[in-house]
Amino acid sequence: MKIKNKTLVYCFLLSLFFPATILSQETEQFKPTFNWNITSQFWLRYSDLNDGSEIHGEPTSDFFDISIRRLRIPISAQITPKIYAYGMFGGNNYNFKGDDFPIGILDLYVEYSFAKYFEVGFGKSGWQGLNRWNIRSSKTLMGLDSPLFTLNSVEINDDIGRLFGLWVKGQAGNFDYRMTFNRPFYVKNIPNGAVNFANNKPRVKTSAYVKYQFFDHESNKSAYQTGTYLQKKKVFNVGAGFQYQPEAMSDGDANLEETNIYDITHFAADSFLNLPLSNGNAITAYLGYFDYDFGKDYIRNVGANNPTTGGGTDFNGSGVAFPMIGTGTTWYGQFGYAFKEVQILNLPTVIQPNIAVQHSNWDALNDNMTVYDFTVNFLINGSHDNKISLGYQHRPIFDATTLEQKDYKGMAVLQYQISFH
Repeated sequence: MKIKNKTLVYCFLLSLFFPATILSQETEQFKPTFNWNITSQFWLRYSDLNDGSEIHGEPTSDFFDISIRRLRIPISAQITPKIYAYGMFGGNNYNFKGDDFPIGILDLYVEYSFAKYFEVGFGKSGWQGLNRWNIRSSKTLMGLDSPLFTLNSVEINDDIGRLFGLWVKGQAGNFDYRMTFNRPFYVKNIPNGAVNFANNKPRVKTSAYVKYQFFDHESNKSAYQTGTYLQKKKVFNVGAGFQYQPEAMSDGDANLEETNIYDITHFAADSFLNLPLSNGNAITAYLGYFDYDFGKDYIRNVGANNPTTGGGTDFNGSGVAFPMIGTGTTWYGQFGYAFKEVQILNLPTVIQPNIAVQHSNWDALNDNMTVYDFTVNFLINGSHDNKISLGYQHRPIFDATTLEQKDYKGMAVLQYQISFH
C-alpha cells in the first residue's frame, strides 16, 4: 500500500509533539498523551447478484469474494489541557477489482476546548449533524455494516463522509450538541435530465444535532458514535438534527439558465438505548425517522463493497446495489440482544444477535423500499477488538420500467474484525 499526501502525514505527526514542548507550560502538572491503533475488517462473502450483472464484461449471476471492508488507523494526542489533535488514515473496499491499495487521510484536525460546554475544531473530519448515525464508529457497529443511507452524499462530494470545515460542540448538563459548517468537494459530473449533485461552486453545508442523555453520558471526544456498549453502559438518548446546503442539486448543467437548481434540506429525529439487564444480558436498540429532500425525485442505488464492474437490467443496477438514498422519508430501526459471557472453544465470548430494518418511501419509486439485515456477533472477551460476525442482507429488487418491487435477493458475509493497540 502507498500513503497519499505523505507530506501532510509527516506534518501531522510532527504537530503532535512539537507544540507540546512549547504549549505544555499551561500547567506543569500536565503530561501530553498519544494514542493509536489499527483496526481491520475482513469479509468472506457470497452474493446473489442483481440480474444482468457483469464482471469485466462477463455475465455473472452469483459471486464469492474476499476483501478488506475497512482499514482504520486513528492517531490522537492531547497536546495541552486545551488542545487536541486527531488524525485517521485508512480506506474502504480493498478487493479484487483494485490494482492500487492507497491509505488515505480520512481525518486530520485540531480542537480547542474553552470549556466542556464549548469546544471549537477545524480541519478535515467526520463532524456533521443530522442524526446519531451520520458518522459512526465502524469498530463498534452492532450490525454487520453501518446504515449507509445516513451517509447521504457519500463519495459524491465528500471522502467517505468526511469534509473540510469548522464545528462547535459541547455538553451542558444532560444535553450534547454539535453544529458544523463544511465545504463539500467539487462535483465534476454534469447532471443530465435527472436531479443529481450540481456541478457548481459548492456552498457551505450547515448541520446540527442535539441529544438529551437520560442515564450515563456518552463521550463527545470523537465524532464517531458508538454502535453498541453491550453490558458495559446504561444509555438512553433522544435527539434531533438537520442538514442544509443551498443550490446543491440540479437537473442539468448548473451554469445554464434553463437548469433547475435545488437545495438539500434534511431533518431527522432518533433515539438510542443500551440497557444492561439484571440477568447479565443487555439490549441495544435504535429508532430513527429521516426526511430527505435532495430535489425532485432524486434517488441513488448503492451497493456496499460492490463486486461487479457493470451491467444490471433492473432499476437497482448491477451487483448488490439497491435504492438506498433518495428524496423521501425513512424509518430505520435496530434491535440487538447480547447474552452474558459464555465459553466457546475455551474463549470467553459474548453472543449478540441483532436485526436492522430500513423502510423508505422514496418519491421516485412506486413501491416502498424495505431492506433487512440480520447479524450475529461473537465478541471474544466481550470486546470489539476481536470480533466475528455472520450477516445476511435481504434487499429488494425494483423493475426498471414499472419502478415497482419485483423480487428480493441476498448477500451473506462472514466478517472478522481485529484491532491492534
